[in-house]
Amino acid sequence: MQTIRQLSAKIVEHKLFQPTIIILILINAVIVGMESYRGLYENYGNWFIRIDTIILTIFTIEIIIKLLASRPMRLFFKDGWNVFDFFIVASSFIFMGSPFVTVLRILRVIRVFRTISVIPSLRKMVNALILTLPSLGTIMILLGVMFYVFSVVGTFLFRDVAPEYFGTLQHTMLTLFQIITLESWASNIMRPVMAELWWSWIYFVAFVLAGTFVVLNLFVGVIVNNFEKIEKMENEDEEPEDLQEEVHMLRKEIKELKDLIKNR
Repeated sequence: MQTIRQLSAKIVEHKLFQPTIIILILINAVIVGMESYRGLYENYGNWFIRIDTIILTIFTIEIIIKLLASRPMRLFFKDGWNVFDFFIVASSFIFMGSPFVTVLRILRVIRVFRTISVIPSLRKMVNALILTLPSLGTIMILLGVMFYVFSVVGTFLFRDVAPEYFGTLQHTMLTLFQIITLESWASNIMRPVMAELWWSWIYFVAFVLAGTFVVLNLFVGVIVNNFEKIEKMENEDEEPEDLQEEVHMLRKEIKELKDLIKNR
């Protein structure tokens, strides 16, 4: 068992292990994309299924090797990304014989998300986004309050001028959502209203400044801040290993000095 575990650890730590898995994930993504073309799938469907089976088998072997390389094995499931990989591969096997072809294809597409778990920089980015969720809740409340206030004001001011955009509260909210994305808000929404009410630009400019350049930038600021926190946490995790190595070297040098003194 010890030999199998050591061999598994060597395979996982090999420099070609991760790049090979990434290439297989990309091949899987290309195959699933090709299946969306009906002509290709009708002519080469059997080949697509065979290639998918081979890729799924390799992914399964990868999970087993990682599981064997973990010391003890329960540590494998303490890493959320390992659990994510295990769930994707296991669900693919469970639904492999499913009569619902759409479900099977969706699961194949989900395997592309494994690129997040095998590329460290992507893992760091997703961890930063997850860490940001509590803060984003507060920002969403602020954005919701701002949306509601501007929606009520916009409905009262412009419902007679542009009923297709501001006729009801829900229409106004949908219009403001389009404005906050900066998608054709000036030419399609603001200028027709300005043709009737010249002072309406104050309302639109105020909303764009408050929504796009203030609230949305808060999202970016919180994400960047948490990204820096994760980098700091990772650096702190690396420091103890360096300290342990230094202590080990110092002990070794002290032992050599003691042996040297005894010999003299």
